[in-house]
Amino acid sequence: MLIRLKRAYDPPEDTDGLRILVDRLWPRGISKEKLRLDGWEKALAPSSTLRKWFAHEPNKWEAFRHFYFEELNGHGEEATNLLSRAEHSRLTLIYAARDVRHNHGIVLKEFLEKMVKDRNK
Repeated sequence: MLIRLKRAYDPPEDTDGLRILVDRLWPRGISKEKLRLDGWEKALAPSSTLRKWFAHEPNKWEAFRHFYFEELNGHGEEATNLLSRAEHSRLTLIYAARDVRHNHGIVLKEFLEKMVKDRNK
């Protein structure tokens, strides 16, 4: 399974496969039609408390990754369901953050890839 990341403000492509929004809040200034989503997984987004604490500050990145992984461990059922939906296609995780190097999508992708790897052992 191939898991990709894409900003909500980048245009959808046919090669995106299953497009899932993974933010807790709807991206500003973009319509549902323009996003062309196959689903919205709010439960897999960081908690509001963690998101506000992190505030996309790069110096908090490693701590954010740690705390977000802990949160994701409590959402194994949602993650498993998402992976099952995308089992035979590409999965594109859609996020709104401006910073493409320090955002929750990166951590979620890593978490899901680890689940796939562990499942295939």
